[in-house]
Amino acid sequence: MKTVDADDYDDLVQVESPHISPDSERVAYVEKRPTDEERYEATIHVASFGGADSRRFTIAEGVDSEPRWSPDGEFLAFVSTRGADDDRPQLWVLPVDGGEARQVTSVGGGVSGLEWSPDGTKILFTQAVTALDCEEGRDLAAEPGFEPDAPDPRVIDRMIYRAGTEYLDGKRAHVYVLDVERALETEDDRASAIERLTGGNADHVGPTWGDSETVYYARKAVEDDRSPDDSVTFDLLEHDLESGAIEAFAETTGWVDSLWATADGRVAYPYASEDRLTLAQSQIRVYDRETGAETTPTEPLDRDLAHDGHVEWGPDGELLYFTAPDEGSVVCYSVPGDASEPPTPVYGEGVTVEDFSVGLDAIAFVQSEWDHPGDVFATTRGGNEATRLTRVNDAYLTDRAVSQPEEVWIDGDEGPIQGWVLTPPTFDEDETYPLVVEIHGGPHLQWTAAGTMWYEFQALAAAGYVVFWCNPRGSTGYGEEHMTAIERDWGDVTLSDVLAGVETVCEREYVDESEAYVTGGSFGGFMTAWAVTRTDRFRAAVSQRGVYDLTGFYGSTDAFKLIEGDFGTTPWDDPDLLWKHSPVARVADVETPTLVVHADRDYRTPANTAELFYLGLKKHGVDTRLVRYPREGHELSRSGEPAHVVDRIERIVRWFDGYSSHRETPPALERGRDEGLSAGKQGGAEDGTSESEAPTT
Repeated sequence: MKTVDADDYDDLVQVESPHISPDSERVAYVEKRPTDEERYEATIHVASFGGADSRRFTIAEGVDSEPRWSPDGEFLAFVSTRGADDDRPQLWVLPVDGGEARQVTSVGGGVSGLEWSPDGTKILFTQAVTALDCEEGRDLAAEPGFEPDAPDPRVIDRMIYRAGTEYLDGKRAHVYVLDVERALETEDDRASAIERLTGGNADHVGPTWGDSETVYYARKAVEDDRSPDDSVTFDLLEHDLESGAIEAFAETTGWVDSLWATADGRVAYPYASEDRLTLAQSQIRVYDRETGAETTPTEPLDRDLAHDGHVEWGPDGELLYFTAPDEGSVVCYSVPGDASEPPTPVYGEGVTVEDFSVGLDAIAFVQSEWDHPGDVFATTRGGNEATRLTRVNDAYLTDRAVSQPEEVWIDGDEGPIQGWVLTPPTFDEDETYPLVVEIHGGPHLQWTAAGTMWYEFQALAAAGYVVFWCNPRGSTGYGEEHMTAIERDWGDVTLSDVLAGVETVCEREYVDESEAYVTGGSFGGFMTAWAVTRTDRFRAAVSQRGVYDLTGFYGSTDAFKLIEGDFGTTPWDDPDLLWKHSPVARVADVETPTLVVHADRDYRTPANTAELFYLGLKKHGVDTRLVRYPREGHELSRSGEPAHVVDRIERIVRWFDGYSSHRETPPALERGRDEGLSAGKQGGAEDGTSESEAPTT
């Protein structure tokens, strides 16, 4: 039987964005798959709760996303790049019972954040545009072929001037409403169907409907002379479409990207204490516009909200549904909006709920488990046994040997630590295997037995390694005390728990204790570097997308609040503390062969600190290389170009293989740049030259 190999990535389908139809009989969702070395296609499919096979609803052209049913179920709105000369997504509307999809916007900034009005006559959306775009009307309709000119020179006035993989170049997020009937009547004057609701030099986020004439959104607050980019305070605004009146009714602090409202004026929003912004667990607060009462219904639950997790009111407007990490699972909870009862788990124990949609009498969700990377499932709103609606990777998995992770609990310095052990699919208990240790990012995230790492963990196991991963202190899912244990000490606390897990796993007879390897991305890259500067326990290491100098990171990232929150300081207040807790400060102590992997357009953990760490390794004679991926950002491992996703895993395996007595291959430094690799053969990446996203690290 075949195994899950690194170059199988092209055969895997990802499932995203479920949305239940108003009658709760169908669910729309997105299937995404690689089409070539650089691109993906994503199409919208619809599955029936009645058990019929799902069918594709949109043509295979470009990338479709955000399927949203109209309240009467007659239309499906979605965002797509189809037919575009650029990557700016536009809004399309498709008649469900037959007919062609119609493009109804041609805006200059692209469309995201769709939401139908309760009466089905309008659609909310957001786009990021410049003041000049607004002045010249390109935010309502851009001319065909419009491409913004790159600034030359680029003059920067903002503190946060780039994010994701792009420079912001003066763009601010604004809120728009589209008149659906008018948009469908004309293609010649698309601008006439769109109204911009916001303006000014501030970002407006999270728009949502109350009733059909009321929109709520959040605006980044400007406090005295403080830059909006330095503020974590948001004003919550009510916008009356009929009168045009805008009223601020509350404020919140934290990482706000969505609001959720009911027709009778109860608005839910995320909140985190500014005093412990990155350490305190996020909550959901609810403000009642009629009474002025404010509640925090999630407060009794000692769990953080899921990173990038979804929140939604149930159809009766009484219960809020949300996801939260819980001891290696991502669980869907419900809670009354008035906080009259504590949160109750609905579904998800032992699995990973990645996204969901609440219908009249059902919940549809994307769920991944140890034996598949993700499918659409459904359960009742009470959380009975789930029904699997799709099997998008069955053809691939039918003849693949997939290993099942074993849950383990490790005795850490301050209490038990949860982890998992994955053995090769051809496992023989009489043989011995090298060990790969994976460390997660965040730092305040958790890993599970499935989720986004399914493909990477299975590929490493198929390459002949035992794989171990855990949720050391600092992780979410185990309560606030566990999460905040790394305050002002990312490295030693985390490493203590990881090494405790390594020694526990190495007690197994089939693990070669002399051959442990370590890797991780983002904060996991920080920890990989921290490990090799503190111990020679690992035979080789691969540090990916990491943070190596906290001061350099603070000055170049869009997530500098992570340093202020977790370390309680800035480079001006306590430079010695930040240097002491930077891996590069002890690069002279490294003896472990270390491959450094980074993305050229990673503006969350910019490449400058990786370059410093790599240079230090070279200066001190350590076996090392710097691999840089052009066009990629911080999400390289999860949504990078298909060839790069494959290449990265193959280079990790090749680097470890070169130092293993279980392999008969020379070190990567003694081989051709692309020898033994199936993708990315343009050359030039591996000598450090180019081949041509709450903040977490």
